[in-house]
Amino acid sequence: MAEQGKDSTTTTTVAIIGSGLIGRSWAMLFAAAGFPVRLYDSLPGVAEKALQDIRENLKSLAASGSLRGSLPVDSQLSLIQAVADLSEAVSGVDYVQECIPEDLSMKEELYRQLDPLLGPRTVLASSTSCLLPSALFAQRRYPANCLVCHPVNPPYFVRLVELVPHAGTGGAALSRAHRLMRRLGQAPVTLRREIPGFALNRVQYAIIAEAWRLVRDGVMSPEDVDLVMTEGLGPRYAFVGPLETMHLNAEGFKSYCERYEAGMTSIMSAFGPLPNFAGEALDTIDQAMCARTPANQESLSARRKWRDERLTELAKMKSAQHAEKS
Repeated sequence: MAEQGKDSTTTTTVAIIGSGLIGRSWAMLFAAAGFPVRLYDSLPGVAEKALQDIRENLKSLAASGSLRGSLPVDSQLSLIQAVADLSEAVSGVDYVQECIPEDLSMKEELYRQLDPLLGPRTVLASSTSCLLPSALFAQRRYPANCLVCHPVNPPYFVRLVELVPHAGTGGAALSRAHRLMRRLGQAPVTLRREIPGFALNRVQYAIIAEAWRLVRDGVMSPEDVDLVMTEGLGPRYAFVGPLETMHLNAEGFKSYCERYEAGMTSIMSAFGPLPNFAGEALDTIDQAMCARTPANQESLSARRKWRDERLTELAKMKSAQHAEKS
């Protein structure tokens, strides 16, 4: 029987580079699945501080019954090691998850340092949400091993991961990353080719653009626009995606398109040009958001905590649903 976190088709040791919110979440996810994790940050002492934060987070998750994986907190913590030296962090590892800021020059400098340190089979994945993998990896020593592995923030509570290859990404690396994400309990989706914004942000930005137009054009208040999602589309899409919704809301998908094509075309043609996200609409939405949650660290942190607690409850429900299907 394979050891937990180790078999012939997945990786054994993982390096996380960057110990911010996303890096800490990745470390927690890998440890929950039983993988040894080396956590590195270029700033002195930051990885050690992140490990302290992880300890408190795991204890809190365990107390609320939200801890992922079958291992107890102490066992998960024992799998995460804060490492101060980059070469030590990646020596002999099978998988590297890069989580540094969204700055192309910073990432390129890091990758130049990594090139002589990584083995010919080590998968290098970036958590970037917007930089195209061709821009990141075309000049790497082993480009076939490189891809984007973009999580949704916060990844500990939201399972989706976007796997985005560049033209030179090898099928083996993509398959290994996909299997690994499944081992973590995440829900990986694979883009067949790179495209700006990947998938999630393209859909998200289309919603944001129309939400902005509805406020800008005086059709709805910011509060009511958000209610359209939280009390309308959001609950539906938590379990059934837009394409399956179409399929279920008629006598199949083709029936929906035949029935509603004229209406959909008419509405979409009225969307208008892209907004510039400035001016009076910006002030209106900002005031509404700040009235709900003041833009200071204490208030934002409290609201994020509330959000994560709700996401945890939803994740439990969806986990039970997945168990019923398996």
